[in-house]
Amino acid sequence: MARTAIKPVTTKTGSGRTGEQTASDLAFYSRAMKAPALLDAAERLAERARTESWTHAEFLVACLQREVAARESHGGEARIRGARFPAIKTIEELDVTHLRGITRQQLAHLGTLDFITGKENTVFLGPPGTGKTHLAIGLAVRACQAGHRVAFATAAEWVDRLAAAHHAGHLQAELTKLSRYPLIVVDEVGYIPFESEAANLFFQLISNRYERASVIVTSNKPFGRWGEVFGDETVAAAMIDRLVHHAEVHSLKGDSYRMRGRQLGRVPTATTETD
Repeated sequence: MARTAIKPVTTKTGSGRTGEQTASDLAFYSRAMKAPALLDAAERLAERARTESWTHAEFLVACLQREVAARESHGGEARIRGARFPAIKTIEELDVTHLRGITRQQLAHLGTLDFITGKENTVFLGPPGTGKTHLAIGLAVRACQAGHRVAFATAAEWVDRLAAAHHAGHLQAELTKLSRYPLIVVDEVGYIPFESEAANLFFQLISNRYERASVIVTSNKPFGRWGEVFGDETVAAAMIDRLVHHAEVHSLKGDSYRMRGRQLGRVPTATTETD
């Protein structure tokens, strides 16, 4: 059985240890522990410790905090890549002066991610360009950074994924797999109408997550027109019932942010009906 090689250390006390020896040992043990952030921060923290007269315990805690913070940051980056966002957008980048239909206080509350902890949903309704997708991605990116696994796709892409699983005979396994994600984002509900099989698959996705895990949904259609999207008023009503039972629903208004400042002549105004 192979044994891990142990670096021999010559025991020295106090001033008998040279700076080069200490640096060499720190580099060796940091590599052995797979703790590169600790190695990068140790020298700077040691200088602070000497200047501010830290105790040994305070110095150790500071080193470990740097390593843990770095690992959490790297984990967040991996979760963001795994979520497959079409672009990385943050809540901080939002132009809140353009948002209509959601207050700063409501946005701050959503930013706490309490809805994920409570296994609740968030729905953004409104015309194109009013910030729905940016809000959804911004909250989902923050969720990744907070340690939650996230999956993002448009409504059409979710249906394609579930249809492939259904035709391969493992739809339930796919739904079970998705239920392990604390948050999924379903973008652009309503842009493409669904046929009956697609509507049924989408209903199963929402139903399977009901009171188990969170969903963020964006749609350019008010709930009153979801029957048109899914081709069945009964299916749409059952889906909406499960989606909004534990949810915050925000109806965004206004002109398209993307069209702001553009001189394009007369452009038809996108409108939505109230539910």
